[in-house]
Amino acid sequence: MGRSKGRGLARAAAAMLATGLVAAGTIVGATAASAAPGDESGQHQGGAVATLDGLKTYGTAQLNTGKGKKPQELPAGLFEMKVDGGGTIQTYCIDFHTPTKDGAKYLETPWDQSSLGANSDAGKVRWILQHSYPQVNDFDALAKQAGTGQLDAKTAAAGTQVAIWRFSDKADVTAKDENAEKLADWLEANAENVAEPKASVGLSPAAVSGKAGEKLGPITVHTDAGQVSVAPPADAAASGVQVTDKDGKPLTEAADGSDLYFSVPDDATDGSASLTVQATTSVPVGRVFAGLIKSQTMILAGSSESTVSATATATWAEKGAVPAVTAEKNCAKGGVDITASNTGDEAFTFELAGTEHTIPAGETRTVTVPVGEDEAYDFTITGPGGFTKNFKGVLDCETAGTPAPGDDTTTQTGSEPSPAPAASTPATEGDLAATGGSSATPVIAGVAIALVVLGGGAVFLLRRKKPQTSGE
Repeated sequence: MGRSKGRGLARAAAAMLATGLVAAGTIVGATAASAAPGDESGQHQGGAVATLDGLKTYGTAQLNTGKGKKPQELPAGLFEMKVDGGGTIQTYCIDFHTPTKDGAKYLETPWDQSSLGANSDAGKVRWILQHSYPQVNDFDALAKQAGTGQLDAKTAAAGTQVAIWRFSDKADVTAKDENAEKLADWLEANAENVAEPKASVGLSPAAVSGKAGEKLGPITVHTDAGQVSVAPPADAAASGVQVTDKDGKPLTEAADGSDLYFSVPDDATDGSASLTVQATTSVPVGRVFAGLIKSQTMILAGSSESTVSATATATWAEKGAVPAVTAEKNCAKGGVDITASNTGDEAFTFELAGTEHTIPAGETRTVTVPVGEDEAYDFTITGPGGFTKNFKGVLDCETAGTPAPGDDTTTQTGSEPSPAPAASTPATEGDLAATGGSSATPVIAGVAIALVVLGGGAVFLLRRKKPQTSGE
């Protein structure tokens, strides 16, 4: 099958899937409405939260769009974001066919929940970030090492972005400036795969449960910072709930690998509480930032001292079901994992996407809800005693892909130099196409899911949760 034909089928599948989600509405519990900017409830897994402030330092790149066609010019360089709570970060784009949205909210995100998760060259992107601007801001030294002519902030940023796109998007792209192009070539030729950086701060699991009189946990701290502060529940003085170590000693500080527990008094009434860990630190270079709405995925290139945090919750009850529920994107399965545990003495039954699920006492299971690429999701879990959890976001696990020769899809990076290289609305075509491939397998899978949804149901994968390990 030709690539253009495959992309046409992909568009049809995407349209069918989107229509199915809207039509099914209350049946599947997912809507196509984007998460509201500023609302990261239920999906922030810890780390920096930032707002896009535009493209600030850039030059010009040229995208080869096909034989006999004039190269398409586009801006290439560094974006800036303002971190909630203070500080700024600089980022490069790793999905340049998707437009940015000025003022979009972004969350620090693990690689496996982004397009880098399935990219064998992801580590080379981080190497480039470590060995070029702005991490290396001595332009004379950088030019000498790379064998280029004179560099400045704009040409160094352009050359770095071009090199990144060659790995992140598999793009046939060059820098318009000769010295920026030489820098891009040097970075591409010398890049090595290096490991994903740790999260600036995170907690796992993000929810626990149990009975009053017990220590609920452990909740493990993951952080690149030397130390984090630990804030107890807001009503700790009244409820008596404390945050402690495994021996019951109250904690106000913790480090990477520390285990935290909620210590709940014997006489505590059924309820819930939360703890927050926070640090002022530089977010590690190479951390991915994904938009809460559809907007170019970014990767961190530089950071001021910024405020980062993570939150975990605990639920307890004297008897009955005692649930804890978390969610995270599962790019490998093309959906969202909803993980529910039940430490109570009765089964926990909940409804998700129009289907009822039961978690026996003492067990943990995961429901994988299929979501189309680039589709928004909005799931609410309800349970006994007014228990409710809501999870929203956008599944963005693939780069948009380079348009095939003759395709009428245009590159969506825009050409405006300020404040951002952005179109005002995201592209709706070509998003299911696999970068650089022509296989119809993803298209067939998309059509199959769409038909299931349109038929009035949804496919759910239940599996027993494997023991959790730290990947940060």
